Amino acid sequence: MIRAITQKLFADIPRETLYHYTSFRGLLGIVESRVLWASDVRYMNDSAEMKHSVDLVRDEIARRLAEGHHRPKLLNQFLEWITYRITNGHMLFGASFRSNGNLLSQWRSYSAPGKGVSLGFNPDDILLRARDQSFQIGKCIYDPTVQRRLIEQIVDAVFDLADARGEGGELAEGQPSKSYYPVFELVESDLLRIAALLKHPSFQEEEEWRIVSPVITDYLRSPVLFREGASMLVPYFEFKLTSGSGEPIALEHLFLGPTLNINLSMDSLKLYLAKQGIDPRQGISYCQIPYRQW
Repeated sequence: MIRAITQKLFADIPRETLYHYTSFRGLLGIVESRVLWASDVRYMNDSAEMKHSVDLVRDEIARRLAEGHHRPKLLNQFLEWITYRITNGHMLFGASFRSNGNLLSQWRSYSAPGKGVSLGFNPDDILLRARDQSFQIGKCIYDPTVQRRLIEQIVDAVFDLADARGEGGELAEGQPSKSYYPVFELVESDLLRIAALLKHPSFQEEEEWRIVSPVITDYLRSPVLFREGASMLVPYFEFKLTSGSGEPIALEHLFLGPTLNINLSMDSLKLYLAKQGIDPRQGISYCQIPYRQW
Protein backbone atom coordinates (compact mmCIF):
# COMPACT_ATOMS: atom_id res chain seq x y z
CA MET A 1 0.00 0.00 0.00
CA ILE A 2 2.74 2.46 0.91
CA ARG A 3 4.51 1.82 -2.42
CA ALA A 4 1.27 2.77 -4.17
CA ILE A 5 1.20 6.05 -2.22
CA THR A 6 4.74 6.85 -3.32
CA GLN A 7 4.05 5.99 -6.94
CA LYS A 8 1.00 8.23 -6.99
CA LEU A 9 2.90 11.19 -5.51
CA PHE A 10 5.60 10.93 -8.15
CA ALA A 11 3.16 10.36 -11.03
CA ASP A 12 2.49 14.07 -11.66
CA ILE A 13 4.27 15.40 -14.73
CA PRO A 14 5.31 19.08 -14.86
CA ARG A 15 4.02 21.01 -17.86
CA GLU A 16 5.35 24.50 -17.19
CA THR A 17 8.90 25.83 -17.37
CA LEU A 18 10.87 24.73 -14.32
CA TYR A 19 13.06 27.42 -12.76
CA HIS A 20 16.14 26.89 -10.64
CA TYR A 21 17.28 29.92 -8.63
CA THR A 22 20.98 30.43 -8.12
CA SER A 23 23.75 32.99 -7.75
CA PHE A 24 26.16 34.14 -10.46
CA ARG A 25 28.70 31.75 -8.97
CA GLY A 26 26.14 28.97 -9.21
CA LEU A 27 25.36 29.92 -12.81
CA LEU A 28 29.03 29.62 -13.79
CA GLY A 29 29.29 26.24 -12.11
CA ILE A 30 26.10 24.85 -13.65
CA VAL A 31 26.86 26.05 -17.18
CA GLU A 32 30.47 24.91 -17.23
CA SER A 33 30.00 21.58 -15.46
CA ARG A 34 26.57 20.89 -17.01
CA VAL A 35 25.32 19.49 -13.71
CA LEU A 36 23.13 20.54 -10.81
CA TRP A 37 24.14 19.73 -7.26
CA ALA A 38 21.43 17.59 -5.73
CA SER A 39 22.02 17.95 -1.99
CA ASP A 40 21.19 15.48 0.73
CA VAL A 41 17.67 16.63 1.62
CA ARG A 42 18.62 16.87 5.29
CA TYR A 43 21.10 19.63 4.43
CA MET A 44 18.99 21.70 2.06
CA ASN A 45 18.12 25.33 2.85
CA ASP A 46 14.64 24.41 4.01
CA SER A 47 15.59 21.11 5.66
CA ALA A 48 13.15 21.81 8.49
CA GLU A 49 10.62 20.18 6.18
CA MET A 50 11.97 16.77 7.25
CA LYS A 51 11.13 17.68 10.82
CA HIS A 52 7.76 18.84 9.52
CA SER A 53 7.05 15.31 8.27
CA VAL A 54 7.98 13.84 11.65
CA ASP A 55 5.72 16.37 13.36
CA LEU A 56 2.83 15.30 11.13
CA VAL A 57 3.39 11.66 12.11
CA ARG A 58 3.68 12.64 15.78
CA ASP A 59 0.36 14.50 15.63
CA GLU A 60 -1.38 11.58 13.98
CA ILE A 61 -0.02 9.09 16.52
CA ALA A 62 -0.96 11.39 19.42
CA ARG A 63 -4.49 11.62 18.05
CA ARG A 64 -4.84 7.85 17.83
CA LEU A 65 -3.40 7.31 21.30
CA ALA A 66 -5.75 9.95 22.75
CA GLU A 67 -8.66 8.07 21.21
CA GLY A 68 -7.54 4.90 23.00
CA HIS A 69 -6.08 3.03 20.05
CA HIS A 70 -5.70 -0.70 20.74
CA ARG A 71 -2.08 -0.88 19.46
CA PRO A 72 -0.16 1.70 21.55
CA LYS A 73 3.02 -0.39 21.49
CA LEU A 74 3.17 -0.32 17.70
CA LEU A 75 2.33 3.38 17.55
CA ASN A 76 4.98 4.39 20.07
CA GLN A 77 7.66 2.25 18.44
CA PHE A 78 6.87 3.74 15.04
CA LEU A 79 7.17 7.29 16.40
CA GLU A 80 10.49 6.52 18.10
CA TRP A 81 11.86 4.87 14.96
CA ILE A 82 10.80 7.53 12.46
CA THR A 83 11.97 10.40 14.67
CA TYR A 84 15.49 9.04 14.43
CA ARG A 85 15.56 7.43 10.99
CA ILE A 86 14.07 10.28 8.98
CA THR A 87 17.10 12.44 9.81
CA ASN A 88 19.77 9.82 10.53
CA GLY A 89 19.00 6.89 8.26
CA HIS A 90 19.34 6.31 4.53
CA MET A 91 20.35 9.20 2.28
CA LEU A 92 18.20 10.91 -0.35
CA PHE A 93 19.41 13.69 -2.63
CA GLY A 94 17.27 16.38 -4.20
CA ALA A 95 17.31 19.56 -6.24
CA SER A 96 14.56 22.15 -6.37
CA PHE A 97 12.72 23.81 -9.23
CA ARG A 98 9.99 26.43 -9.09
CA SER A 99 7.02 26.99 -11.36
CA ASN A 100 7.46 30.73 -10.78
CA GLY A 101 10.85 32.03 -11.86
CA ASN A 102 10.44 35.51 -10.43
CA LEU A 103 9.70 35.49 -6.71
CA LEU A 104 11.27 38.04 -4.37
CA SER A 105 11.45 35.50 -1.56
CA GLN A 106 13.53 33.20 -3.77
CA TRP A 107 15.87 35.97 -4.90
CA ARG A 108 16.50 36.66 -1.24
CA SER A 109 17.01 32.99 -0.38
CA TYR A 110 19.30 31.91 -3.18
CA SER A 111 21.40 34.93 -4.14
CA ALA A 112 23.09 38.01 -2.77
CA PRO A 113 21.68 41.41 -3.83
CA GLY A 114 22.39 42.06 -7.50
CA LYS A 115 23.82 38.56 -8.11
CA GLY A 116 20.92 36.24 -8.89
CA VAL A 117 19.43 34.40 -11.84
CA SER A 118 16.71 31.82 -12.25
CA LEU A 119 17.36 29.27 -14.96
CA GLY A 120 14.27 28.07 -16.80
CA PHE A 121 14.35 24.49 -18.10
CA ASN A 122 11.95 22.70 -20.39
CA PRO A 123 10.12 20.19 -18.17
CA ASP A 124 10.41 17.44 -20.77
CA ASP A 125 14.20 17.86 -20.78
CA ILE A 126 14.39 17.59 -16.98
CA LEU A 127 12.08 14.58 -16.95
CA LEU A 128 14.24 12.83 -19.57
CA ARG A 129 17.44 13.56 -17.66
CA ALA A 130 15.80 12.35 -14.45
CA ARG A 131 14.73 9.05 -15.97
CA ASP A 132 18.20 8.50 -17.43
CA GLN A 133 19.69 8.82 -13.94
CA SER A 134 16.98 6.93 -12.02
CA PHE A 135 15.79 10.15 -10.36
CA GLN A 136 12.11 10.83 -9.78
CA ILE A 137 10.31 14.15 -9.98
CA GLY A 138 7.43 15.10 -7.71
CA LYS A 139 5.35 18.14 -6.89
CA CYS A 140 5.63 19.32 -3.30
CA ILE A 141 2.51 19.21 -1.13
CA TYR A 142 1.62 22.20 1.07
CA ASP A 143 -2.07 21.74 1.90
CA PRO A 144 -2.37 20.71 5.59
CA THR A 145 -5.55 18.73 4.96
CA VAL A 146 -3.95 16.73 2.16
CA GLN A 147 -0.83 16.17 4.27
CA ARG A 148 -2.84 14.86 7.25
CA ARG A 149 -4.83 12.53 5.01
CA LEU A 150 -1.61 11.22 3.52
CA ILE A 151 -0.07 10.58 6.94
CA GLU A 152 -3.21 8.71 8.00
CA GLN A 153 -2.81 6.44 4.98
CA ILE A 154 0.86 5.88 5.79
CA VAL A 155 0.17 4.89 9.40
CA ASP A 156 -2.61 2.58 8.22
CA ALA A 157 -0.20 0.99 5.74
CA VAL A 158 2.37 0.42 8.50
CA PHE A 159 -0.32 -1.30 10.60
CA ASP A 160 -1.30 -3.54 7.69
CA LEU A 161 2.33 -4.53 7.15
CA ALA A 162 2.85 -5.15 10.87
CA ASP A 163 -0.23 -7.42 10.89
CA ALA A 164 1.14 -9.34 7.92
CA ARG A 165 4.71 -9.64 9.20
CA GLY A 166 4.30 -9.75 12.97
CA GLU A 167 6.96 -8.71 15.47
CA GLY A 168 10.63 -9.12 14.66
CA GLY A 169 11.79 -12.57 15.71
CA GLU A 170 15.16 -12.49 17.46
CA LEU A 171 15.05 -8.70 17.78
CA ALA A 172 11.73 -8.96 19.59
CA GLU A 173 13.32 -11.34 22.09
CA GLY A 174 16.49 -9.32 22.66
CA GLN A 175 15.05 -5.79 22.42
CA PRO A 176 11.30 -5.90 22.99
CA SER A 177 11.09 -2.09 22.79
CA LYS A 178 12.18 -2.39 19.13
CA SER A 179 10.22 -5.48 18.18
CA TYR A 180 8.53 -3.82 15.18
CA TYR A 181 11.64 -2.10 13.81
CA PRO A 182 12.19 -4.76 11.09
CA VAL A 183 8.71 -3.92 9.80
CA PHE A 184 9.46 -0.20 9.67
CA GLU A 185 12.72 -0.80 7.82
CA LEU A 186 10.74 -2.32 4.95
CA VAL A 187 9.05 1.01 4.28
CA GLU A 188 11.98 3.34 5.03
CA SER A 189 12.79 4.18 1.41
CA ASP A 190 9.20 5.06 0.59
CA LEU A 191 8.81 7.13 3.77
CA LEU A 192 11.90 9.13 2.89
CA ARG A 193 10.66 9.87 -0.63
CA ILE A 194 7.27 10.94 0.71
CA ALA A 195 8.82 13.16 3.39
CA ALA A 196 10.87 14.93 0.71
CA LEU A 197 7.64 16.25 -0.84
CA LEU A 198 5.84 17.40 2.33
CA LYS A 199 6.55 21.07 2.97
CA HIS A 200 5.26 23.55 5.51
CA PRO A 201 2.26 25.55 4.20
CA SER A 202 4.21 28.81 4.63
CA PHE A 203 6.29 27.84 1.57
CA GLN A 204 3.26 27.45 -0.70
CA GLU A 205 4.05 30.37 -3.01
CA GLU A 206 7.14 28.51 -4.21
CA GLU A 207 5.12 25.92 -6.18
CA GLU A 208 8.11 23.63 -5.95
CA TRP A 209 8.89 20.56 -7.99
CA ARG A 210 11.67 18.39 -6.66
CA ILE A 211 13.88 15.81 -8.33
CA VAL A 212 15.03 13.11 -5.93
CA SER A 213 17.68 10.45 -6.29
CA PRO A 214 17.40 6.76 -5.59
CA VAL A 215 17.63 6.12 -1.85
CA ILE A 216 21.27 5.56 -0.88
CA THR A 217 21.90 2.86 1.70
CA ASP A 218 25.68 2.59 1.24
CA TYR A 219 27.23 5.99 0.66
CA LEU A 220 30.77 4.58 0.58
CA ARG A 221 29.99 2.71 -2.64
CA SER A 222 27.88 5.49 -4.19
CA PRO A 223 29.05 8.63 -6.08
CA VAL A 224 28.43 10.91 -3.10
CA LEU A 225 30.49 14.10 -3.16
CA PHE A 226 30.92 16.86 -0.58
CA ARG A 227 30.88 20.65 -0.82
CA GLU A 228 31.39 23.45 1.64
CA GLY A 229 28.14 24.68 3.19
CA ALA A 230 27.43 27.66 5.41
CA SER A 231 28.60 25.86 8.55
CA MET A 232 29.40 22.26 7.58
CA LEU A 233 30.28 19.93 4.74
CA VAL A 234 27.21 19.05 2.65
CA PRO A 235 26.85 15.70 0.82
CA TYR A 236 25.59 15.98 -2.75
CA PHE A 237 25.03 14.11 -6.00
CA GLU A 238 25.69 15.44 -9.48
CA PHE A 239 22.51 15.59 -11.57
CA LYS A 240 23.60 15.71 -15.20
CA LEU A 241 21.77 18.26 -17.37
CA THR A 242 22.99 16.85 -20.70
CA SER A 243 23.47 13.42 -22.21
CA GLY A 244 27.20 13.70 -21.59
CA SER A 245 28.30 14.29 -25.18
CA GLY A 246 29.67 17.76 -24.47
CA GLU A 247 26.77 19.86 -25.73
CA PRO A 248 25.80 22.99 -23.75
CA ILE A 249 22.85 22.87 -21.38
CA ALA A 250 19.48 23.70 -22.95
CA LEU A 251 17.66 26.63 -21.36
CA GLU A 252 14.07 27.56 -22.04
CA HIS A 253 14.27 30.99 -20.38
CA LEU A 254 16.33 32.97 -17.90
CA PHE A 255 15.45 35.70 -15.41
CA LEU A 256 18.02 38.17 -14.13
CA GLY A 257 17.33 39.04 -10.51
CA PRO A 258 17.10 42.52 -8.94
CA THR A 259 20.20 44.63 -9.61
CA LEU A 260 21.27 48.27 -9.73
CA ASN A 261 23.16 47.77 -12.99
CA ILE A 262 20.41 46.36 -15.19
CA ASN A 263 21.80 47.16 -18.65
CA LEU A 264 25.40 46.19 -17.95
CA SER A 265 24.37 43.04 -16.12
CA MET A 266 22.00 41.98 -18.91
CA ASP A 267 24.70 42.61 -21.52
CA SER A 268 27.38 40.60 -19.71
CA LEU A 269 24.92 37.77 -19.08
CA LYS A 270 24.03 37.57 -22.78
CA LEU A 271 27.71 37.66 -23.75
CA TYR A 272 28.56 34.88 -21.32
CA LEU A 273 25.73 32.60 -22.47
CA ALA A 274 26.55 33.21 -26.13
CA LYS A 275 30.20 32.37 -25.42
CA GLN A 276 29.01 29.07 -23.93
CA GLY A 277 26.76 28.32 -26.90
CA ILE A 278 23.55 28.83 -24.92
CA ASP A 279 20.57 30.62 -26.47
CA PRO A 280 17.46 30.38 -24.23
CA ARG A 281 14.44 29.60 -26.40
CA GLN A 282 12.32 32.30 -24.74
CA GLY A 283 15.17 34.72 -24.22
CA ILE A 284 16.45 36.53 -21.13
CA SER A 285 14.20 38.78 -19.02
CA TYR A 286 14.85 41.24 -16.25
CA CYS A 287 12.74 40.51 -13.19
CA GLN A 288 11.37 44.11 -12.96
CA ILE A 289 11.55 43.95 -9.17
CA PRO A 290 12.95 47.17 -7.67
CA TYR A 291 16.44 46.61 -6.30
CA ARG A 292 16.71 46.60 -2.51
CA GLN A 293 19.55 45.66 -0.21
CA TRP A 294 18.34 42.65 1.81
